[in-house]
Amino acid sequence: MRALITGGAGFIGSHLAERMLEAGDEVLLLDNLSTGSMDNIRHLAKYDGMQYFIEPIENRQLLAELVDAADIVFHLAAGVGVRLIVESPVRTIETNVMGTHLVLEAAAQKRKLVFFASTSEVYGKNVNLPFDENADLVLGPTSKSRWSYGASKALDEFLALAYWKERKLPVIVARLFNTVGPRQTDRYGMVMPTLVGQALAGLPLTVFGSGKQSRCFCDVRDCVEAMLRLASTDRAVGEVVNIGTDNEVSIEFLAELIRERTRSFSPITYIPYDQAYEPGFEDMQRRVPSLRKLQRLTGFRPATALVEIIDRVAAYVTEKRQTDLAGSALVATEKWRGRDAGAL
Repeated sequence: MRALITGGAGFIGSHLAERMLEAGDEVLLLDNLSTGSMDNIRHLAKYDGMQYFIEPIENRQLLAELVDAADIVFHLAAGVGVRLIVESPVRTIETNVMGTHLVLEAAAQKRKLVFFASTSEVYGKNVNLPFDENADLVLGPTSKSRWSYGASKALDEFLALAYWKERKLPVIVARLFNTVGPRQTDRYGMVMPTLVGQALAGLPLTVFGSGKQSRCFCDVRDCVEAMLRLASTDRAVGEVVNIGTDNEVSIEFLAELIRERTRSFSPITYIPYDQAYEPGFEDMQRRVPSLRKLQRLTGFRPATALVEIIDRVAAYVTEKRQTDLAGSALVATEKWRGRDAGAL
């Protein structure tokens, strides 16, 4: 099988590509590196079946060619992270809505299966847990940019399902719940890499709000497994399916567990949402998925323990820092050599 992965140099996209390449599949990666990184996919160059294209999704000609060459499209390209959403709402909305439209439009020409990665953010302020795929979406006011991400992804879902109903384009919509693991960046407010990085550096662990808000953290390997199983199941076409775990923990508990697993003595500091993001910022207090539909369609249920996830993230952060430090030392050495040579 040959797959096109938009956002292929991103956190989840790179893990999906790696898994497929290991299985002998071919992958075409499209990414503009706005939030993705070449570091995520550099190790994949050893596979003959991997090709990457550093171009924006708005390159219609290239997108059409890649869609035409693929058997399936995994559309993962999106503006991600609460901080990016708050600071760049225009970029978030345009990236999500326009990008998804272009992918669906290109795929409809050849009727290629599109796997669209949506988000638990679409459930908004709904308090009826666990979140069922048919639950109402309760978003906040348009005056608060924080809700623009969930609203844009909900619109993407409507558009994808409309293509299925009206134009018979096979689509699968997956709502991802707090996927975490190695390669996830801390640049856009992602809680797991942020807290792990702070703990390893001996810095205060910053918990926003009261810390009582809770989330369910899913290992990226489990997320990829669920995605691939759904993509290979005809019964999933035209459906919306949650992907995540239902092991709920508070952010405060997460911070304490990270300190324990990293053997850190860093204090935990609490920062009001107004200071962390913007005045009047609203958050979802709980986010728990119903996994009945995922299990019914695939027979799979994510189950990686949280302590294992934390250990994997800590090992990755530690290794990356050592690699970056060694690279910086090499650059500094080369500069000094060049200065000495110039003085001779």
